Amino acid sequence: MIKLGEINTMEILRETDHGVYLIDKDDEEVLLPNRYVPERFKIWDKMDVFVYLDNEERPVATTEKPYIMKGDFALLRCNQVTDYGAFLDWGLVKELFCPFKEQAFKMKPGGWYLVYCYLDEKTNRLVASSKTNHFLDNKNLTVKPFEEVDLIVSHPSEIGMNVIVNKKHSGLIYKDNIFRDLSVGDKLKGIVKKIRPGNKLDISIGQVGYRNIEPNAERILKALQDNGGQLALTDKSSPEDIKEELQMSKKNFKKAIGTLYKQRKVELKPDGIYLI
Repeated sequence: MIKLGEINTMEILRETDHGVYLIDKDDEEVLLPNRYVPERFKIWDKMDVFVYLDNEERPVATTEKPYIMKGDFALLRCNQVTDYGAFLDWGLVKELFCPFKEQAFKMKPGGWYLVYCYLDEKTNRLVASSKTNHFLDNKNLTVKPFEEVDLIVSHPSEIGMNVIVNKKHSGLIYKDNIFRDLSVGDKLKGIVKKIRPGNKLDISIGQVGYRNIEPNAERILKALQDNGGQLALTDKSSPEDIKEELQMSKKNFKKAIGTLYKQRKVELKPDGIYLI
């Protein structure tokens, strides 16, 4: 069965004036327009194509990869707003529709919005929604403490930054654990730091506890190498100076230089750290 909003592996069945028709293992056909047909091909060649509905609501295939597929989150630009809703640039000829009812805030042309793409069962259309929390569920968690996870920055809050965890759950990175600039739509790795009552996920950008020592030690070594073997930082340096120089907390900094000192890789002096 042809799956809208996904990559389908199909075979070339026949050539027409408008393009070639592809067929899947269930004998369902879809048109690949001429603009996407390879210069050289043979009947029964296999192709990976993305399938969606064209302007006349007919399934059509393309070899182009959209910025977002069904079941994914992505930051997309709003190209236009009509009486029906907003239309977003997702890298294809036909824009992705976001109804007004699926807009967390009223979209404006030129604005960028984090959205989720899903198949509307009533219309059989692929549509976008900026109400991303509606597509996240923390009732049945699929993660555990100290597990590495994929993150998408969702939106800021007064106490930190909300993130989407593994495209399934919602989580929070507290302000005191943010040591780099984060923007909505950023994708990065993180660690489940803690699971609080109600299955609320506390997320850390770095690793947790003693797991944090080695990566930070490596970061300090690299910074020393890049700065001629010396850093003007000590255990008395301000958290702000450490964050600006190394993008880590003072607590993790002290642990890391302690490790490097014990390994006799650095020398600690009143005016800074020196590479041995």
